[in-house]
Amino acid sequence: MMRVLIMILAVAAGWCSAVGAVEVKYWDRLPLAVPLTVGQERILLLDEDVRVGLPAAIAGKLRVQSVGGTVYLRAAEPLPPTRLQLQSLKSGDIILIDIEALEGSETLEPVKIVAQAPVPEVEAAKQATPAATPVPVVLTRYAAQNLYAPLRTVAPQPGVRQVPLSDSVAFSSLLPTERVSIKALAAWRLGDYWVTAVKIVNRGPGKVALDPRHLHATLYAATFQHADLGLAGTPEDTTVAYLVTRGGDLKHALLLPPPKPEADDHES
Repeated sequence: MMRVLIMILAVAAGWCSAVGAVEVKYWDRLPLAVPLTVGQERILLLDEDVRVGLPAAIAGKLRVQSVGGTVYLRAAEPLPPTRLQLQSLKSGDIILIDIEALEGSETLEPVKIVAQAPVPEVEAAKQATPAATPVPVVLTRYAAQNLYAPLRTVAPQPGVRQVPLSDSVAFSSLLPTERVSIKALAAWRLGDYWVTAVKIVNRGPGKVALDPRHLHATLYAATFQHADLGLAGTPEDTTVAYLVTRGGDLKHALLLPPPKPEADDHES
């Protein structure tokens, strides 16, 4: 089971690195700010088809297309702050967005707009439907996004909370067979599971192949951001490991370091 979880978590970590950034905005009856760059198309992603209502004054200055729950906006010239309406073709519900187009070269990410569900519906859904994704995968993906993705693109994960770090000095025994330095970066918890992100830096003369079986701890699952460490002093000499424990944090999962061989006693 450990091997299967390692494979699943490796896919999750790869997904975090490969997927493009998407800015997530939550509609809670407050207009959403969506800045535009003149001459560049910005994409809005919604869960259903919508029609777009805009003032006649900017009709010839803003190109708008709505196809299959995706809205494409492209300003031909600078536009002052202007409010648009996105109306669901199915329910008639309206989402308000405030746009403003400015000159510039900045490329803006697509925006995912999520309608906030009433609390009773959310709670009922939690009770009726079990979690589809294993908790270790959820935690590992969330940790990787927090470390590598722009924070504004990280969607909140219900139930996940950041927890204080344990003494990082003790983590040096995690890989006793390799010349590496290990430092804890952050830790999160969901239910009875913890994930701790640790930075591993190669201090030895050669490359280091990373193998979860060499970790000196009782772990539920482990994922490395990279498969190996490059030569010390190169950009590839550092990686992050996501270590999942159950029933306690990483410090409580560490095994005692192997005993050092004692020198032979010689009688004179």
